[in-house]
Amino acid sequence: MGTLSRLLAARLMPNDCFVCGQNAGPALLCGPCRADLPQISEACPVCAIPVQDGLVCGSCQRTTPAFDATVAALPYVFPADRLVQALKYGSRLALAPFLASLLEGFAPAEGAIVVPMPLHPRRLRERGFNQAAEIARPLARAWGLPFDAAAVERSRDTPPQASLPWLERRRNLRGAFRCQGEFAGKTVVVVDDVMTTGATLDELARTLKSHGAARVVNRVVARTPSPA
Repeated sequence: MGTLSRLLAARLMPNDCFVCGQNAGPALLCGPCRADLPQISEACPVCAIPVQDGLVCGSCQRTTPAFDATVAALPYVFPADRLVQALKYGSRLALAPFLASLLEGFAPAEGAIVVPMPLHPRRLRERGFNQAAEIARPLARAWGLPFDAAAVERSRDTPPQASLPWLERRRNLRGAFRCQGEFAGKTVVVVDDVMTTGATLDELARTLKSHGAARVVNRVVARTPSPA
């Protein structure tokens, strides 16, 4: 669609801003709301938890996770939480390319492969889509990197992590993933919507590295402010 066509479409069929409800033209968020999205100024380079000095956090120093690095676009506070929940639970699929655009500036090295956090087949049938895959697909296209939604599958339908105490979360995820191929020497970019404790991403990275991945790096839309 050319510039004139986009302007005409925006005038004839404008969007209401998803956050404030004002006219957003062809976008999902108006300019002021887009500019006011919360930022993570300094974060641990391994797990992306916000820290004051931007150095590796104490938790990652005590227990090194299987993944090598994480970048989060937003803290999981309003309106980031509302945007993610609307995609995940409200089936607002139009939000996926917008959320992907927030991560476009954090491109990995050339030669990486982009893999979405998989859903168990039962949950995929219930929801009808995998929100991580909907974000990862346009992101891989923008980066010019291969996208493989079938590279890893969720082989165990584990209880939701949020329902479990911290010490139970890692045990809950043991053997939860199964690789469909080898990743010898590859950098794998795992894309997900929200990172909370990082236990799920850790288990997935462990599985990928057991199948030859040299590095596993995460790109998540939002990071909770606290690991609790």
